[in-house]
Amino acid sequence: MKVLHLITGLGVGGAELQLRSILQHTRHDADVVTLYNPGPVADMIRADGRDVRDLAMTRNTEIPALPRLRRLIAAGRYDVVHAHLYRAQIYGRPAARLARTRVVVSTEHSIGDTHLERRRKTRGVRALYLATERFADTTIAVSPVVRERLRRWGVRPERITLIPNGVDLRRVAFDPGARSRIRAEFGLTARDHVIGLLGRLDPNKRFDLVIESAATLLGPGTKLLIVGKGDEYEHLASTAAGCGVADSVIFAGERHDVAAMLSAMDLFVASSREEAFGLSVLEALANGLPVIYTTCPALDGLEVGQAHRVPATLADMRSALLAGRVAGTRTGAPASAVEETYGIRAVTGRIDDLYEHFAARRGWRPEPDRQPPATAYEGVLG
Repeated sequence: MKVLHLITGLGVGGAELQLRSILQHTRHDADVVTLYNPGPVADMIRADGRDVRDLAMTRNTEIPALPRLRRLIAAGRYDVVHAHLYRAQIYGRPAARLARTRVVVSTEHSIGDTHLERRRKTRGVRALYLATERFADTTIAVSPVVRERLRRWGVRPERITLIPNGVDLRRVAFDPGARSRIRAEFGLTARDHVIGLLGRLDPNKRFDLVIESAATLLGPGTKLLIVGKGDEYEHLASTAAGCGVADSVIFAGERHDVAAMLSAMDLFVASSREEAFGLSVLEALANGLPVIYTTCPALDGLEVGQAHRVPATLADMRSALLAGRVAGTRTGAPASAVEETYGIRAVTGRIDDLYEHFAARRGWRPEPDRQPPATAYEGVLG
């Protein structure tokens, strides 16, 4: 089966890296088209041997891009078009139908109560989303929280399929050599207790809450390592200076060596106001880190001893950080529940099964010598 993944951009982000992992494990032929901003993840996908094309859109509202995309899809004779992220969904779902693509699927990675991918959920955004949603066979929700938000926003329950994000355990495995190397790079000793944050520097992540909560603990022997870039950098640097801990807060910037950065940490903190899934938390757990988090839909109903949810207050966060400091160094052993529930091979298998489920309705049949999938399709959830 020939699949085209369409995504808004390929800068470093959760949805973008998730797509790369899916491409590494799918059993189908797959290409990628990005609307604009190919970014570092495009280079990673190309290095993996996949084709990535840039539609080279110059603005969000570029109507001529729709027929260009339709022609590209038709020329590729794709069996499936799979759209990721809002702008790609708006253009990709109707373009795929105009190209008479057999199966059209969309994944909703990041819908909050008030925002959709940092875009306020206005009437116009909702109208465009729901109008183009009708062109898809189904929308994949990456967590029960996302599924419920889609329902409340107007997507019919029978048109939503629940398949979680997957974690590529190899990509985030603990690496003792990398631990020493990264610590040396940032002037950290083997004895330092390193509290880690990872993600885009934006207000939703509330990294300033962690800086303020950790201020009384930071100093000789305890450091805060922040991995990521974004518009909040100046504010976060100012917060660290205001708390008198600028020398103990390390801004590593954007990094692509996630496993190495996680391996350098002793405690991982996720302090988001809201999340659609919480991939960074799962990656930290797969790396063997103990985790403190304020919200992580992926862990709802899952028993993980290394993860502790705390209220988003200074006092509660400070107490949790102190407890993490006293608990000592991590072991490096991954959380087994994460592998069993969110292993990338199983998750990608379910997505592949989903394509085949809808394609079979339109007459597609697998090749006779094809091996049956290891993970059966669970069905569209109502």
